[in-house]
Amino acid sequence: MEAAEDSTTDIAVLASVASVALSWYQFFVRGDREMGLFVGLWAPTIIGFASYFNQKRMERKLASLGPSRIKDSIEQMLSGR
Repeated sequence: MEAAEDSTTDIAVLASVASVALSWYQFFVRGDREMGLFVGLWAPTIIGFASYFNQKRMERKLASLGPSRIKDSIEQMLSGR
């Protein structure tokens, strides 16, 4: 399950890197500066959406644990230091 969740983030990072590469190609190789800037703005948007969906997923997991299990988990993490 965790591998599938991590792969979602990996896909977002790969898409952002591809966006930056395409942006550079458009800007420097093809000389289309406006398209290069436009495509370059995709990368932070993709990362923003990925962050939002990851945060929502974490929120759902915390809600399903319940207050007492969250407290126990935090205490267990802190005692392991």
